[in-house]
Amino acid sequence: MSTSMPLPYADAGIQAGFPSPAQDYISESIDLNTMIVRHPSSTFYGRVSGDSMIEEGIEPGDLLVIDRSLEPEDGDLTVCCLDGEFTLKRIRLRPGAVWLIPSNESFDPILVTPENRFEVWGVVTHTIKNNRRPRRRRASRN
Repeated sequence: MSTSMPLPYADAGIQAGFPSPAQDYISESIDLNTMIVRHPSSTFYGRVSGDSMIEEGIEPGDLLVIDRSLEPEDGDLTVCCLDGEFTLKRIRLRPGAVWLIPSNESFDPILVTPENRFEVWGVVTHTIKNNRRPRRRRASRN
C-alpha cells in the first residue's frame, strides 16, 4: 500500500549561510514517500539506540530508512544482525574479510569471523532527525 502526501516545498533553496530574500510563495510540492522510499515492499524504518555512530551525527532517537533490497557496497551504512543482535555500522568489504566500523572512538571495529552468525539486514538510505531540542517543562502557576 502506498500513501501519497505531497507537502509544500521551497524549491529556491534555504540559505544556510547569509540570509536571502524569502520566497513570496511556495509553488512546488514534494512527496517524501516517493523521494526517500525507492523500494516500498523492502523498506522499513528503525529508530537508533546507542551512540556508536555519534561522530557521523547519528544520535539515539534518529529514524533510519532501511532498504533490504540493496546489495551493500563498501562504505555503506548498514543495519546488520551479528550473533542475533542488530547493530548499525559502516561496512568495510575487504578480500576475505568483512569489518563493521563504528563512528565513535569509544568503540572498536568488529571483524566478522566465520564463527559469527552474520547477515546484512539492510542498507540505510536516509536518516531523519528531530532538530528541535527538548524543552524543560515549566512549573504551572496557580
